[in-house]
Amino acid sequence: MALREPTNWRKSSRSHQETACVEVGSVGSGAAVRDSKDRDAGYFTTTSRQWRYFVDAVKSGRFEF
Repeated sequence: MALREPTNWRKSSRSHQETACVEVGSVGSGAAVRDSKDRDAGYFTTTSRQWRYFVDAVKSGRFEF
């Protein structure tokens, strides 16, 4: 099955006018992630389940120092 190109790329509203951010796009039932300052470098994809676990971990502070 061919992978569809991601659509609806967006940055976090917390990014304000910063350019060194990540962007998230929709791909199938999952998410795609890329570097906003180097979009030509490509992106990686996750399943919807992986993305949900990642977002939950970020919101719970799991990655804070």
